[in-house]
Amino acid sequence: MRVAILGAGVIGVTSAYYLAKAGHQVTVLDRQPGPALETSFANAGQVSPGYSSPWAAPGIPLKALKWLFMKHAPLVIRPMMDWATWHWLTAMLGNCTSSRYALNKGRMVRLAEYSRDCLIALRAETGVAYDQRMQGTLQLFRTQKQLDGIVKDIQVLEADGVPFEVLDVAGCIAAEPGLAAARDKIVGGLRLPNDETGDCFMFTNDLSQKCEALGVRFEYGVEVRRLRMEGDRVTAAELTTGTVEADMFVVAFGSHTPALLAPLGLRLPIYPVKGYSITLPIVDAARAPISTVMDETYKVAITRLGDRIRVGGMAEIAGFSLDLPEARRATLEHSVGDLFGGAGDQTRATFWTGLRPMTPDGTPVIGPTRYKNLYVNSGHGTLGWTMACGSAAVLADLIGGARPAIRADDLNLSRYG
Repeated sequence: MRVAILGAGVIGVTSAYYLAKAGHQVTVLDRQPGPALETSFANAGQVSPGYSSPWAAPGIPLKALKWLFMKHAPLVIRPMMDWATWHWLTAMLGNCTSSRYALNKGRMVRLAEYSRDCLIALRAETGVAYDQRMQGTLQLFRTQKQLDGIVKDIQVLEADGVPFEVLDVAGCIAAEPGLAAARDKIVGGLRLPNDETGDCFMFTNDLSQKCEALGVRFEYGVEVRRLRMEGDRVTAAELTTGTVEADMFVVAFGSHTPALLAPLGLRLPIYPVKGYSITLPIVDAARAPISTVMDETYKVAITRLGDRIRVGGMAEIAGFSLDLPEARRATLEHSVGDLFGGAGDQTRATFWTGLRPMTPDGTPVIGPTRYKNLYVNSGHGTLGWTMACGSAAVLADLIGGARPAIRADDLNLSRYG
C-alpha cells in the first residue's frame, strides 16, 4: 500500500519506519530541508514513560495563579484574545479533576510504557545511536509539599506495574552525585529507573537513513497546501511543487495539524504550547547529571547528552510565536546553575524554542478519522520523543488491519466527539 506521511519530525519518521517495515511503500513530506528541524530538534532529551503525566491536574488552576507572580515561572500566559487559545485553555481546565487526571494519566502511561518497549526492540534490530543513556529519571522536589503530593502519581505507577523509588536527600545524591553541592535545596525525589535519555534530533536523523534503506522516500523543502478530497477519501496532497497521490495519508504535522484538517471539517484540539531549551558543553563531568533530573519547582528537565547538558522545559501560551525572550533563558540557567553549578559553561550555551502540540487531556491523537484513508498521529505535547515508537507501532497496526498490542480505541479523535 502507498502511504504518504505529512511531517518529518520524530513522530513522522518513526511512523515511516514501522510502516515500511510492515511492507508499505512510504513517502514522507516536510517543508524543512531535513528531518527533526522543528519541535524535535532540541527538546529536553527524555524518554520518560514513568513521568508521563497530563499538565491538566488537580490544583493546577491555583498553581497557575501563583506562577503568574513567580520570577522563574514554569507557566507563562501571554495576553491573547483569540478563540483557539481560550477554547483550548477552557478544555484543559475541564480536565483538572481527580477522575480525569487518573484516566488521562493511565492512558498516557500505557502508551509510553509500550513505546519504551518498542524503542528497546528498535534499537536492538537497527543499532540506531543517539547519545542514549539508560540510568533513569529523578523527579526532584524542593519542598515537602511537593513530595507529599506524589501519592496519586504513585497509585497510577503501581497500577501499571511501573518500577519507582521514593528517595530522601541522601538517596537523590546517590543516584545523581552532582547534586551533592545542592543538598540543602532539596527534600527528596521520585526515581523512575526504567526511563532513558537521548538526543531526539540524532535519533530521528539516524532512523531516517535506516528508513531510506527500507525504501522510504523523503521529499524535503515542500509545503502541503491542502488535501484533495473525493467523497470520503483523500486522493492527493497538493504541494507547492505539485501533488502526491497515495492509498493512505498520515498527518503528523504537530501543532500545524489542526490547520491542515480544519477545511475537512475535522476539529483537533491541539495547541502549540511553547517550550524552551539551552544546550551547554560540560566542563566538569563530576558535577554534571548522570541522566535526567526533573526540577519540579520550575518544571525543567536537566539531561546529560554525551558531553553536553540539555536543559529544557516551561510552558508558554503564546500562539505560534517563536521569539526567544531572555527571561525564559534565565529560568533555564537558574535551574541548572542552582542544582549543578559549575557543571556546564553557560556562556557557550545555545538557546532554542519549539512548539509542542498539546491536547487538553495530554493524550495524543492516534488513529483513523471519519475519512476512510486519513489517519492522524499528532498531539504528543512534551512527550513526542517518549511516545514516538509506540505511537508509530499502533498506527502501523491500525493501517495494516492488525490489532495493536495495547488498547488504542481511546487514543483516536473520536474521544472528542
